[in-house]
Amino acid sequence: MNWQRLVRWLPLLVAVVWAASCSKKTPSLNLLVWEGYADPSFIKGFEEQNHCKVSASYMGSSDELVAKLRGGSAGNYDVISPSSDVATSIATTGLAAPLDLSKIPSYNQLSGQLTSLPLVRANGQVYGVPFMWGPDPIIYDTTAFAQPPNSWNVMWDPKYKGKVSVWDDLSTVYMAAQVLGYDKPDPSQLYNLSDQQLEAVKKKLLELKPNIRKMWATGGELTNLFENHEVVIAMGWPLNTADLKKANFPVGETIPQENTTGWIDHLMITAGSENKELAHKFLEYMVEAKTQKLVTDKTHYVPANPQAGQFMTPDELKTLHLDDVESYQKRLNFWQNVPRRTKYTEIWNDVKAAQ
Repeated sequence: MNWQRLVRWLPLLVAVVWAASCSKKTPSLNLLVWEGYADPSFIKGFEEQNHCKVSASYMGSSDELVAKLRGGSAGNYDVISPSSDVATSIATTGLAAPLDLSKIPSYNQLSGQLTSLPLVRANGQVYGVPFMWGPDPIIYDTTAFAQPPNSWNVMWDPKYKGKVSVWDDLSTVYMAAQVLGYDKPDPSQLYNLSDQQLEAVKKKLLELKPNIRKMWATGGELTNLFENHEVVIAMGWPLNTADLKKANFPVGETIPQENTTGWIDHLMITAGSENKELAHKFLEYMVEAKTQKLVTDKTHYVPANPQAGQFMTPDELKTLHLDDVESYQKRLNFWQNVPRRTKYTEIWNDVKAAQ
C-alpha cells in the first residue's frame, strides 16, 4: 500500500523539486558592449559578490548597437555601452530605462566634466553613467615609421598602398572631415556636415580606397591585421595598442596635428531589461574607483571616475593623461549626436561599395 501511494505521489514530488530548483536558478545579466568591457579580470568580482552570471556580446560599431536595439533585440540585453554619438538618441527614444541614481552612490565621484554634459539626460531624468573615454588615435608599426606620423594625410601616401586599415564606422567619415578642415573653427561641425561637405568627404575617402587593405569591424580584427603584417598604419583604439604591446609587437600610438575624434562611453540599462535591480548594482560596481582601475588595465582607456587614480602608479597616471586631463581633452573632438546620421551612413556605404 505504501509503495502504491509513493508511485501515485511521485510525479508531484518530482514537480515540486524541479520547481524549487528553478526558483533558485542563478540570476543572469546580459551585456551588449564594446570589446574589453566584460573582461573576467573585473567581471568575476561582480559575479562573486552577487552570486550571478554575466554574459556578454560585443558590438563592432554604434550603428550595430542601435540596429539590434531597434530590431527587437532590446529585451535580450540588460546593459549596453553606447558611445556619445548615439547615447542621446537611445535615451530619448525609449530604448533605455531612466536610472535611479540613489542606487549608484559612486555616480557622485564621476568627473563633473562628463556628468554635466546633456548627452544622456532627457525629461529631467538621467539614462546613463559615463564609464570610459578616450581617443581614436593613429596606430602604427614602428618598424615602418622612423618617426611617429604627424598627420592623418600619411594614410593617403601611395607608399602605403594596400597597407592601411580604417574602422568600418562613421568615425572614419569624421576623420576625413577633419583632414579637410571642417572642424575649424567649430569642432561640432564634424557632426553637422552639409551635403556639399559630405560629398567632399566621400571624394576624399574614395581617394584613400587603393591604400586600404581592409576595413576592420572589431578590435581583435585590427590587432590581427597588424600581427599578420597586412597593415602598417590604421585608425584604432588604445585597446589595440595595449593588446599589441602584450604580444610584443612593435606598435606606436599618436594623435596627429589635426587632432582626432574621441568618445565617451556610457553604461545604460535597456528599457526591456527584466533585471533592472541587478543591472543597477552592475552599474554601481563598474563605476567604483577600484573597478575602473581594473578596466583601464585591460583597455588603457581613461576612467570616468578620477578616484581610480589613487590606485595607479605615476607612470600609469601619465600614460592615461590623468596628470593633465584638461590639455588632453582639448586634443579630442568628442563624438556628438549626429542629426543627419542616415545621410552620413549613406555616404559611408557609397565609399564601401565603390570598387
